[in-house]
Amino acid sequence: MAFYEETQSKKSLDIKIWAKMLPFFKPYRWLLLSIVLLMLGSAGIDVIFPLFQRYAVDRFIMEGSLSQLGFFIAFYAALVLIQTGIVIVFSRQAMSVEMQVGRDLKRASFVHLQKLSLSFYNVNSVGYLLARVMSDTGRIGSMIAWGLVDILWALAYVVGVFISMFLLNGKLALLIAVVVPLIAILTVFFQNKLLNNNRRIRKMNSRISGAYNEGIVGAKTSKTLVIEEKNLREFQKESKEMYQTMLHGYKLSAIYIPSILFFSSIATALVLARGGYLVMNQALQFGTFSAFISYAVGIFEPIQQLARTFSNVIATQANIERVSGLLEKPEEITDTPEVIEKYGDSFHPKKENWEPIKGDIEFEDVSFKYPDGNEYVLEHFNLKIPAGTNVAIVGETGAGKSTLVNLACRFFEPTSGRVLIDGRDYRERSQLWLHSNIGYVLQNPHLFSGTLRENIRYGNLEATDEDIERVAKSVSADTVVANLENGYDSDVGEGGDCLSTGEKQLVSFARAVLADPRIFVLDEATSSIDTQTEQLIQNAIGNLLKNRTSFLIAHRLSTIRQADLILVVKDGRIVEQGTHMELMKKRGAYFELYSKQFAEEAAMQVLR
Repeated sequence: MAFYEETQSKKSLDIKIWAKMLPFFKPYRWLLLSIVLLMLGSAGIDVIFPLFQRYAVDRFIMEGSLSQLGFFIAFYAALVLIQTGIVIVFSRQAMSVEMQVGRDLKRASFVHLQKLSLSFYNVNSVGYLLARVMSDTGRIGSMIAWGLVDILWALAYVVGVFISMFLLNGKLALLIAVVVPLIAILTVFFQNKLLNNNRRIRKMNSRISGAYNEGIVGAKTSKTLVIEEKNLREFQKESKEMYQTMLHGYKLSAIYIPSILFFSSIATALVLARGGYLVMNQALQFGTFSAFISYAVGIFEPIQQLARTFSNVIATQANIERVSGLLEKPEEITDTPEVIEKYGDSFHPKKENWEPIKGDIEFEDVSFKYPDGNEYVLEHFNLKIPAGTNVAIVGETGAGKSTLVNLACRFFEPTSGRVLIDGRDYRERSQLWLHSNIGYVLQNPHLFSGTLRENIRYGNLEATDEDIERVAKSVSADTVVANLENGYDSDVGEGGDCLSTGEKQLVSFARAVLADPRIFVLDEATSSIDTQTEQLIQNAIGNLLKNRTSFLIAHRLSTIRQADLILVVKDGRIVEQGTHMELMKKRGAYFELYSKQFAEEAAMQVLR
């Protein structure tokens, strides 16, 4: 499975990458501002506490006086209560930011995924996309909320402590300050290594998520092919590679953080030695020395916290690159602003402006090549399909039968030329307008988790139960209902796994019919249904497709003899077209396909 590779910054910390998240932060700017102010207040109180310690040592211990002790206790307790309140408030606000930013990123990713064309899903696995929508967005929301809290508090506290230390004793403060450049050098050295390592981890996580998805979805196939051991070997290879990469990252962190701690301890030892000497020589008050020690010991925890948080910021940049890469993936098929203004978009339709559709389709000098292809599949192709025409498309497997249908349905657009619907270029109307008038029945239909009734109702969300039961009966889907314990209210399972492929096809057909579309597409729609049920479907199709434009992609040629127009596709090109009788008289490609299939079916009958 190929993957879409997002653009990665070559910088260890790229502000431009983070700036891409600004639209998601903007709605919560006042909430974030309040967190900033609360953090500054909390850091300020933390800076003040050692000064209380200094006053207490000099006043109550060194001088032996207890005057103003009550006032001291009351003021100290008030600060503790204020800080407790600050922690409670900013924790609630940070959690709110985390949840809302994560939710908005998930929503934006989901909406954008609905807009991307079929070609995008052809080269991206479900696991790859799930890792972005769920894991990456959650980590970004967490970093914005809690990472912001950690960074702001630590920065404000470190700055406040250095100011206080220099005011108390500049020479002792310099012993602490000399360590900061060393920590900065260590951070610069390790940050790029940590970022590249985390990029590799995120890619591996996508592959493992994809392996999980395929292992679960394809469980039946794996068991029937007895390839469990092969799947396990491949999964173990992926997980071992991720384990080794993660271990390398932990080793980097195991060197990075203790290195900072080492230099911090040296600075603290120097302060203890120098400060103790000054106290013994009465060049420094004991209370000041006590406060200085508290600052010296306390300042390195925020510095270490800054280092850890900065490492997480670097790691989270890889998540932002992946999510922004998905959100910036261009839509290959889009409506113009003028079309959206009149007809609306997929999520905000203006149905009052939608014209009724008759179903005339015309390919006008159409040339087409797939976005990831180099050769033209169609060149200067012309074809008129009047409304109500039944068009059958036949050919060998892989011949390109679906290309014409995908172009007619605007799942792809012509590389050059035009496709006209009712005499107008379909790009002059919205995609939703066209898609709402198309009923599509796939060879391998997908059902959504829920009841059978709910799955049929997806064809028309305003349909009544009587409408659902009527269309189900018209396509023989009521035979599926009869075999289920709870009838229409039976759960079909994930992807419809509680039903056979043939039963899913019947339900899918009922769903398409309920939409009452003007254009029908049946993609090998009866290939997985038994002969008896197929006959029922064929009888229903004859009535249901009257006065509707329809495309039948067929493998069984006996089912399309009554088609108004048969297109024979070979190597992605239409080599013959006409009615059944016209093509049989030509004794060309269609005649060969039909004769070959007739002989095979006759041989099968003999064997039976």
